[in-house]
Amino acid sequence: MGWQRIEDRLRARIQQRQVGFIPYLTVGYPDLETTLGLVMAMEELGADVVELGVPFSDPLADGPTIQQAGFHALRQGVTFNHCLELAAAVRRQKGQVPLVFMSYYNPLLAHGLPATARDAAKAGADGFIVPDLPPEEAAPFRSLCEDAGLALIPLLAPTSSQTRIAAGCSQAHGFIYCISLTGVTGARESLAQDIWELAGQVRRATSLPVVVGFGISRREHVAAVGAFADAAVVGSALLDVIGRAPTGQAIPQARQFVAQLMGVTRDAPRSGL
Repeated sequence: MGWQRIEDRLRARIQQRQVGFIPYLTVGYPDLETTLGLVMAMEELGADVVELGVPFSDPLADGPTIQQAGFHALRQGVTFNHCLELAAAVRRQKGQVPLVFMSYYNPLLAHGLPATARDAAKAGADGFIVPDLPPEEAAPFRSLCEDAGLALIPLLAPTSSQTRIAAGCSQAHGFIYCISLTGVTGARESLAQDIWELAGQVRRATSLPVVVGFGISRREHVAAVGAFADAAVVGSALLDVIGRAPTGQAIPQARQFVAQLMGVTRDAPRSGL
């Protein structure tokens, strides 16, 4: 179903006047079996999209938590092929939640760009986020993704110019990912104030859902995002919970944490946009 599944899910949440919720998981952290269980748990809780982080040796946009999770997965031999197999396993278990691979460009190049798009669609994935692929260089992969029905989701930052925002939005599918800060991923105490302005600029440039990530770690952060955007991404804070969990407790503790965060998105109507 590809990018259409992403858009349909997020637009349904907008129609319900609720904030969408997108958890990020590193594939293979703490192990592949647990990652599969975590994805299924996120779907059961009502996550709107699940980001699947592809482990990579040089994660330039990621802070210590995701770096550590990726390093742990790499030491276990996790590759992009394992990520594809995980997506396929979710679909075999009748999982319908949209799946988006968050990957740096090198693993995709190593797999071969035509094969990457083809194999991702075959596995049941719905799109890609590629932090180190700028819009000016994205045309070849974007074309392959579009042919396969997959979204290539742009990342925009508070430092993005109007030209860059227009370029990122012009041929996008799925949603637009707004980075809430200038820096790497990681849980923060508060949201950067300039994310409001960025989200407003993006909303004027696209009709796609606007999603905010990087630094979101608390119920109040998710609630705040609902005042100016359509969904929130939580990554590092969730991985911190998974990393601290005793053996065998990663899934129940992750469920408890995410249920608490999602209580904001489901219990209270949005203030309106």
